[in-house]
Amino acid sequence: MIATAIEAGTNILDVTVAVAPWLLIGLALGAAVQELVPTERLREWLGGSGVAPVARAAVIGAPLPLCSCGAIPTALSLHRGGASRGASTAFLVGTPGIGIDSVILTWVLLGPFMAASRVIAAVATAIATGLTVGRVAPADPAPAQGEGCRAAECGDPEQVAQPEDGLLRRLSRVMLRLIDDIGTGLIIGLVLAGLMITFVPPGALATWGSGLLAMLALAVVGIPLYLCAAAATPVAAAMLIAGVSPGAVLVFLIAGPVTSLATLLVLRRELGTRAVGAYLGSILVAALVAGVLVDTVVSLGGLEPAAMAGAAREIWPEWIERAAAGVMLTLMVAPARRAVYRAAHWAWFVARGGRRVRT
Repeated sequence: MIATAIEAGTNILDVTVAVAPWLLIGLALGAAVQELVPTERLREWLGGSGVAPVARAAVIGAPLPLCSCGAIPTALSLHRGGASRGASTAFLVGTPGIGIDSVILTWVLLGPFMAASRVIAAVATAIATGLTVGRVAPADPAPAQGEGCRAAECGDPEQVAQPEDGLLRRLSRVMLRLIDDIGTGLIIGLVLAGLMITFVPPGALATWGSGLLAMLALAVVGIPLYLCAAAATPVAAAMLIAGVSPGAVLVFLIAGPVTSLATLLVLRRELGTRAVGAYLGSILVAALVAGVLVDTVVSLGGLEPAAMAGAAREIWPEWIERAAAGVMLTLMVAPARRAVYRAAHWAWFVARGGRRVRT
């Protein structure tokens, strides 16, 4: 028992150390992209109707390292500022589906083939979902913008840093906000990955972790689970090592990060119930198609994505990886602490029969 616990802790630490320098680089690049692309410019690019603005929304949203909740206020602002329903939806799907940070982590943990597949599949899913939702009949007029999602809770990029500050100060604030957004989820993902590596031997899921049924199961699990794109990556890497097919892993990477309960509620209020059905259906179908295509390419090309996993780790000296892990975990203490506090406060609230607790 003790030996197993030590092994699990070692595996969790090993995954954390492996991703730390790459994650910090990805967050820095993502902060730069988010800070240098204002919402007003996005509205100009995403105006109009047809396929072009939907495709632009999917491509523009892809590099931004926002979780699903973080993308909500920006998507609402775009929609109410003149962007089409399809373009707003494509942005809402494409932005949390991937980001610079998660693409780098995918390349590090799953290899270049899976990283490229994830980027292509996420953008294609966003375009397909945007086009589908754009064809659904409009809902009733949307409520006032203040009713959607408060920026302080959902990570509106425009509320992260004040324009009168210097560029470096604004970038540091955006980066810290991004760490706040993904910190708790990433810790959960790293722990799950370490536990899977410990308790699920390599290749153990080779029989059950492939085929359309396995892909459907991972999609159904991934959508309500909701791990952000960065947090889902180490879990996907552990699945790949355990024998889950690359296509099924890709389905999990697409279906999990792109939606959340908050997204569905806001989308239903903004665009209507039919749009929510089209949104979920399109994501599911696009993810399954992408998974089948990837498994077909792997089979016909004789590729071994599992053998490519972790190859990029050899770039960094061990002392840099450990130092980066220390910095990353230190920066994540605050969001993790807040999450524990909120959970304890909610449990106490429920235990008191729903009466409000003074804090």
